[in-house]
Amino acid sequence: MPTFEFGGEIAWRPSPEVIERSRLTAFMRRHQCPSFAALLERSTADPEWFWPAVFDDLGLEFYEPFRQVLDVSKGPAWARWCVGARLNIVHNCLDKWAGTPTDSRPAIHWEGEEGTTATLTYAELRDATKRCANALRSLGVRKGDRVALFLPMGPELVAAFFAVVTIGAVVLPLFSGYGADAVASRLQDAEAAVVITADGFWRRGQRVSMKAVADEAVAASPSVRHVIVVSRLGSAAATHPRDRLWSDLVDAQSTTCETERTDAEDPLMLIYTSGTTGRPKGAVHTHCGFPIKAAQDMAHGFDVQPGDTMYWVSDIGWMMGPWELFGMALIGGTSVLYDGALDYPGPDRLWALVERHRVNILGVSPTLIRSLMKHGEAPVRAHDLSSLRILGSTGEPWNPEPWRWLFEVAGGGRLPIINYSGGTEVSGGLVVGNVITPLKPAAFAGPPPGIAADVVDDQARPVRNQVGELVVRAPWIGMTRGFWHDPERYEQTYWSRFPGVWVHGDWAAIDDDGLWYILGRSDDTIKIAGKRLGPAEVESVLVEHPAVLEAAAIGVPDELKGQALVCFCVLRDGHAPSAELEQALMALVATRLGKPLKPAAVRFVRDLPKTRNAKVMRRVIRASYLGDPPGDLSSLENPQSLSDIARQAPARG
Repeated sequence: MPTFEFGGEIAWRPSPEVIERSRLTAFMRRHQCPSFAALLERSTADPEWFWPAVFDDLGLEFYEPFRQVLDVSKGPAWARWCVGARLNIVHNCLDKWAGTPTDSRPAIHWEGEEGTTATLTYAELRDATKRCANALRSLGVRKGDRVALFLPMGPELVAAFFAVVTIGAVVLPLFSGYGADAVASRLQDAEAAVVITADGFWRRGQRVSMKAVADEAVAASPSVRHVIVVSRLGSAAATHPRDRLWSDLVDAQSTTCETERTDAEDPLMLIYTSGTTGRPKGAVHTHCGFPIKAAQDMAHGFDVQPGDTMYWVSDIGWMMGPWELFGMALIGGTSVLYDGALDYPGPDRLWALVERHRVNILGVSPTLIRSLMKHGEAPVRAHDLSSLRILGSTGEPWNPEPWRWLFEVAGGGRLPIINYSGGTEVSGGLVVGNVITPLKPAAFAGPPPGIAADVVDDQARPVRNQVGELVVRAPWIGMTRGFWHDPERYEQTYWSRFPGVWVHGDWAAIDDDGLWYILGRSDDTIKIAGKRLGPAEVESVLVEHPAVLEAAAIGVPDELKGQALVCFCVLRDGHAPSAELEQALMALVATRLGKPLKPAAVRFVRDLPKTRNAKVMRRVIRASYLGDPPGDLSSLENPQSLSDIARQAPARG
C-alpha cells in the first residue's frame, strides 16, 4: 500500500453560532445523541431507527407506508429499502410544495454563456414538468421506459428530468459533450425509447452542434422511437420523421398531470459511470435511494437549509448534476445551472456567477481551482462573495496549495471546505466534512451518518495512521441496486474481495485526530521495487514546485524494478520546459519520497486528459505513453491532450 504523510494543523474551527444553527446539531438534539461520534455509531448499528429519522427530517411523504426499512434476505449486495411503500420522489421534490411559501421560491436560476438568464419558481417548474410529462405520455412513454436526456444545462433539462420520473419512467442523463459513439453505446445498453436533445450550445463563443451527434447515435440505436429537440441556439429543426420540436410538442400541453404512484424501489434513474476503468457501467437507482441519500448528505454534510442557493460545477451526465437537482428540490432550495465555459469571456466567470445569483454553497473540483489559480487573485477579488457560507469539493484528491488558495482567497479563511467523496454507484458520499467538527487541509471529517465506512488492510482488518482500502461494512440507502442487466459484474466489482463488504476502490487513511483522507484510486497504485506508491503523493510533491501547475504520475514497465515512475507536468505561465527543470523535479521527488522512488522521467505537457468532472485519467495517460489501446474515451473532456503525451513516448524496439 502507498505511504502517507500524516499531520497538519487544524485550518478551520466552527464557531458556536455555526454549530448552534446547523441541521446536524438539531438532528442530534432531536434524537438525544450526545455527540457526532455517538450519532455515527447509532446510525449504522440501527438502520431501522436512523433512516426513518432521516425521512422525518426531510419531511418525506409516502403514498403508502413501508412495512420494513431494510431487507437483506438476498444478501447485503441486494438490499431492499422501504419494503412495501409507494413513493414517487417527484411528489416530494415538486408536488408537495403546492400551496406553501416554498412554491413562490426560485427552484432554479439558469445562465447561459452568452448571457441569457432565466428563473423558475417551484410553481413554474412544476407546471413545466407536468407539460413535459403529458408530452411524453402522448408519445406512448410508459412506466419503466428509459428516456435519455442529451441536453445542455438549462430549464428544459430540469423540466424533462423531473417529467420522466413523474410518469414512472427511468431517466437516463447523458453528458452533453459526448460524441456519437458514447451516446449510442448508452442508448443501446439501456434500450432507450426516447431521446430529448437540443440543437446545440455555446462554448467560448462558438456554436457546438448536438443534434447532429444525437442523429448519428440514434441511427445506431433501434430502440429509440422519438426524438424531442430543444432550441438552445435558435436553430432547432425536425430533420427526421421521428423528430418533434419541444416548442410544438411540450409547450402546448396542459399543466394538469397525475404523478405516477410508483413503488419505493422502482427504478427512477440509470446513470452510467464515466468509464475510467473499462466500459461504462449502468448504475440503477430507485425512488427510495439516490434522492434521499443526496438530500441527507446536503443536510448533514453541507448544512443546506431551506431557501439556500447552491451551484455545483457539473453536468447532468455526472453524478453531481442529478444530485444537486434531487437534493435541493427535496430540501426546498435553489439550484444554479450554468451552460458555458467558466473562463469565458474572462477568468472571473465563476465568481461572477456566485455574486450574481447570491450562491450560498459552491461546489468545485481541485482541478478547476488549479486552472483558475494561474489567473491570480484579482478575478476573485473583483466580486462580492459575501453570500458564500460553504465551499464544497469533489472529483479527486486535493494538493495542499490549491486547497489553501481556495480557503484563503475565495473563502477569506472563514468558510469550511467540505470535501466529498463517493461516486455514481454510491448516490453521494462515503466520506464528507461537516460544519460542527474542525477541518484540516484536504481532509474529511469522516463518513456521514448512515455509512459504516472503514479503512482496512489486505485482510480486511481496520488500520489507522496508515493507508488502506476504503470499504463499507453494511448497506446504505443510496447504494446502487446493481448494474443494468449485469448483476455479475456488479458483484465482482464491489463485493467479491471480502464477504459482505463493499470495497470501493479508493486508498484512504485516518489520522490520530480521526480525520480521513482519500489518496486516489487503488487501481492507480504504482509498485516500484516492491514499494507501493500512490500517484497523489508524487503529484502533491511536484505541484509544490513554483513552476508546476498540475501533475500526474504513472507507473510504466521496468525490467529491473517491475515498474518505474514517470511524471507529467503542466507548467505555470512564465515557466518553460528544460532539462534543468526536469532534473530539479526528479530530485525534489527523490528528496521528499526517497531515492528509490525517484522518477525515471518527467515530461512536460500542455494539458492532462480529464473527464468533464475533472478527474485526471491516469490510465489513458499510461496507455498513450506506452502506445497501448486507450480503452473507453467517452468521458474524456480534452482528447487533444493525448497527442502531446504520445509524442513523448519512449522509443519502441
